[in-house]
Amino acid sequence: MMLHGVIPVCKPAGLTSHDVVNRIRRLSGQKKVGHTGTLDPAVEGVLPICLGQATRIAEYIQSLPKRYRGTLTLGVATDTEDQTGRVTEEQPVGPLDPGRIDAVFRKFTGEIEQVPPMYSAVKVEGKRLYEWARQGREVRRRSRRVTIFSLERTGMEEGEQPRIHFDVRCSKGTYVRTLCVDLGKELGYPAHMSRLVRTESGPFTLEEAFTLDRLERAAVSGEWGSVLTGIGEALGHLPGIVVPQSLFTSVMNGRLLHPGKEEALAADTLFRVFTEEGQFCALYRMMDERTAKPEKVFRVR
Repeated sequence: MMLHGVIPVCKPAGLTSHDVVNRIRRLSGQKKVGHTGTLDPAVEGVLPICLGQATRIAEYIQSLPKRYRGTLTLGVATDTEDQTGRVTEEQPVGPLDPGRIDAVFRKFTGEIEQVPPMYSAVKVEGKRLYEWARQGREVRRRSRRVTIFSLERTGMEEGEQPRIHFDVRCSKGTYVRTLCVDLGKELGYPAHMSRLVRTESGPFTLEEAFTLDRLERAAVSGEWGSVLTGIGEALGHLPGIVVPQSLFTSVMNGRLLHPGKEEALAADTLFRVFTEEGQFCALYRMMDERTAKPEKVFRVR
């Protein structure tokens, strides 16, 4: 039986996102499996995995905000900007004022500029940055704008290399390790990210994510329904409309829709289409205030 839906997986540290995809492929016995945004091997936390027709909505989940719980260590910089890298700089850290740290955190809240780290998958001159880095070369990178929706200090440990614990909610494309380095610079010290856990990815939270052991048991028992989130449900941030059963064939054939005035959807709005029986069948986009065109139709059987 082909599976269609999203599984929020609790990725352990030490595995790549692709490792998790391969594990789900093996457990489910199907090839059409993909993730919704890479987590570095050292990072743990929620990683939504799409199966079957749900692989077609990965881009919509990936574009949603993410939330992380992390630790910033002051006094030491690394070439990868995290705990896995080679130490490139060390500096003694003086007494820290929590009030100043909080002020710096507030300064980095909102829309900010980031330069992608050398150890990242961004392409420059036809190569991934990490490929240039492994050759010992540092290439020029363009800064990019990202949004930090919230950034809060949740704890602090003093010492020769103080550790600042934080919670951050940010937009797609944010490098939290680069954020840690930039926060350290603002505080006047070299810094790196020493731990990171993704606690939210779009609509999925760490509390509802499933461990690989739990998924092994689901595969053995065949109870995939207990871990799968339906395609329409996974897109719950989008508005939805219900069409009469008489329009089902038209929707499945990708014809235009004319939502009623009660829906009041603005031009360019992306929305979900359900049948009266509750079956999710398509994503449509408003062309203007009265007409919608199909963006993706889902034939799930």
